[in-house]
Amino acid sequence: MPTQAKAAVIDEITERFQKSSAAVLTEYRGLTVAQLTQLRRSLGAGSSYAVVKNTLTKRAADSVGHTDLAPLLNGPTAIAFIEGDVVEAAKAIRDFARANPLLVVKGGVVEGRTVSPAEVTALADVEPREVLLAKLAGAMKGNLTKAAGLFQAPLSQVARLAAALQEKKESAEGSAAPAADTAAADTTTDSADAADTAASTD
Repeated sequence: MPTQAKAAVIDEITERFQKSSAAVLTEYRGLTVAQLTQLRRSLGAGSSYAVVKNTLTKRAADSVGHTDLAPLLNGPTAIAFIEGDVVEAAKAIRDFARANPLLVVKGGVVEGRTVSPAEVTALADVEPREVLLAKLAGAMKGNLTKAAGLFQAPLSQVARLAAALQEKKESAEGSAAPAADTAAADTTTDSADAADTAASTD
């Protein structure tokens, strides 16, 4: 590819990173053009799904401070650049991957923060923010000041919180019956601490 053409591609990818609130990197090996088109349409208005060249994408990512993405840029790579509702787009990617296991989520960037594949899935599992905050407010025994701070928490923090809560829930379910009450109390405490962290780092 001529140098001028490469520069144009790098500029385009750089602009997409800058305009997007999230970018999810995937491996699409084995998927058909029709399947990729289906995924692209499911992401919602304002979002796009593009096959990219790893070397050029790495240069674009470096230019906007996403150097942590370099290890993910290997093999056939396509990126979902999300400009609309991040949670809804994450749900679309998760649902498509369940129906089409050849799509592999490598990780990505949400609101400027690098996230793992597990965090992308956790973000897809997040309930509407109002519902999540209502539950957290109840867990914190009505301390709405802390809950209110989460309205401004980045979605990447919400995804981490959701993943932590899910891990605690699974841990509690796996414990012996006599320890159930203690596990539940620990989960409540950790939920409040996680919420404090999300609110204070906003």
